[in-house]
Amino acid sequence: MHLTRNVAWITLGICLSLLAATPAFAANQPCSGKKGGIAGCDGELFLCRDGSISGSKKSCAAYTGQSGQSARPQTLIRSGESCSCGSGSFCTGPRGGVYCLTPSGNKSYKRK
Repeated sequence: MHLTRNVAWITLGICLSLLAATPAFAANQPCSGKKGGIAGCDGELFLCRDGSISGSKKSCAAYTGQSGQSARPQTLIRSGESCSCGSGSFCTGPRGGVYCLTPSGNKSYKRK
């Protein structure tokens, strides 16, 4: 009886530990949360399923096992006409921020 009670407490402790650690694992992934996961790569950047780019410092090519491919050159454009995320082109804002435009028209900034 006493041994069964100890096993039950140990099992409960392990389950609670795993449950508490689950959000920490999810938060460390590129494109996690509302971004919907990884849709692909734009050179070294992660393209997310919502159309934005991830702020992750990790290399998308290395993360997905495409490290043998060379990084695509990124073009900086002054106007917001052709800087859609995934095109390899980025716009420069008035204060020097580099961004691309998501399909919904929002700006997704590159990490400095």
